[in-house]
Amino acid sequence: MNREVTLPLIVDDRGTLQVAAADVSKLLRTVGGRWLHLVEAGEDLDEDTVAALTIELAKLADRIDVACIAHSSGTP
Repeated sequence: MNREVTLPLIVDDRGTLQVAAADVSKLLRTVGGRWLHLVEAGEDLDEDTVAALTIELAKLADRIDVACIAHSSGTP
């Protein structure tokens, strides 16, 4: 899974973010965490696939966080 995803930031004409990025990144991490709990609870899910998807969701959440920090600090 080495495909890059472009993350557009949704900003208004004043540069204010219109989506609470912290909520989005938290949601991505929560979904991955819940999948892991399902595996631990014995659900019939492929453990390797869940682990790989959870890692990718966490990486995407990290990229969102970094992009928003850069936006907030005025870094292009």
